Amino acid sequence: MTARKMAPKPLITLVRETDLSPAARTRRPALPSRLARLVLAAALALSASAAARADDDAAACLWRPPAPERLAHADAVADYRSTLQACHASDGRQAVAIRSMSVGAEPLLLLADSDQLTTRIERAACWTCADTDEASLASTRMMRAIEESAEAPGLIHRGFLRNAGLVHGDAPGAFVTGDLCPSLKPLERGFLEQLAAQGPHTPVALSISGLWLIHHFADYRWLVDQQVSGALDILWVNHTYHHPYARGAPDARNFLLEPGVDADAEILQVERLLVANGQTPSLFFRFPGLVSSAPLMQAVRRHHLISLGADAWLALDQRPNAGSIVLVHPNGNEPLGIKLFERDLARDTLPRPFEPLTAAPD
Repeated sequence: MTARKMAPKPLITLVRETDLSPAARTRRPALPSRLARLVLAAALALSASAAARADDDAAACLWRPPAPERLAHADAVADYRSTLQACHASDGRQAVAIRSMSVGAEPLLLLADSDQLTTRIERAACWTCADTDEASLASTRMMRAIEESAEAPGLIHRGFLRNAGLVHGDAPGAFVTGDLCPSLKPLERGFLEQLAAQGPHTPVALSISGLWLIHHFADYRWLVDQQVSGALDILWVNHTYHHPYARGAPDARNFLLEPGVDADAEILQVERLLVANGQTPSLFFRFPGLVSSAPLMQAVRRHHLISLGADAWLALDQRPNAGSIVLVHPNGNEPLGIKLFERDLARDTLPRPFEPLTAAPD
């Protein structure tokens, strides 16, 4: 019998995956697995490093000076103008510039997040901007809120409108707002301390007038301290510079409807003063006395602000419900509203949680 000649045994035997046991099929070679983990770790590290660099770049662009120890004049902010520009940064961030200005010869921009409705001031050198128009921004949440508030008629009276603009939001809680009209009385700090006691970063929108800030600088600094400490999350709402008011005059010829009032100057000058004193104006505007007119509503729109009313002015016995924009006056001029707020707070009858005003527009 002739012996069969055996073929040389291969150094490596190829095995089909279907020939392996289930346990063997789940095992993977140790070296490739370790290599994959190393590659993934390196990719994550590079991604984290890039994100950290982007955060550092954004922080370097942000302009946030400390609040001055003494009142700063609005003239510290030069060339303050309304604009409308679409801007992008080298790190991919996008924003809409609604104001341009310079402080200490450094060009700055007031930028709006068109989705979140937040604002910030950044160095213009960090951004590349081009003029845009309202039509190009029509689909953004910011432009929708501006247009809808400008078209909300409120109560129509002969010669004026009352409470026109955004008066209610879609939320389970309430939006707490306080007006700081010119006043001879001190700030109702107790009201704000009760708000802060609700928890860290309790949101409150304060409609600030220029004359209130000038004559109550110590109270203003106290508010800034609450903001910096995280006790309150303050949104600064434009309430005009002078807040014109003539006691006894009919509403059709009062507030911003007084003869000779320059609405554009009233809107921009209070923002300049606020910036000069270390704060950032928001996208919101509240008319003095909640009194306006169709031309005034368009003036606010022209400066790309959201007109703000209220459906729960407590001193007028308007009761809040879910989504209400609550109005009180912590400037000392309307103690009844403060007392009613404190009563409702103690009875736990105010809609909760307190919501940031930026969440109110659709």
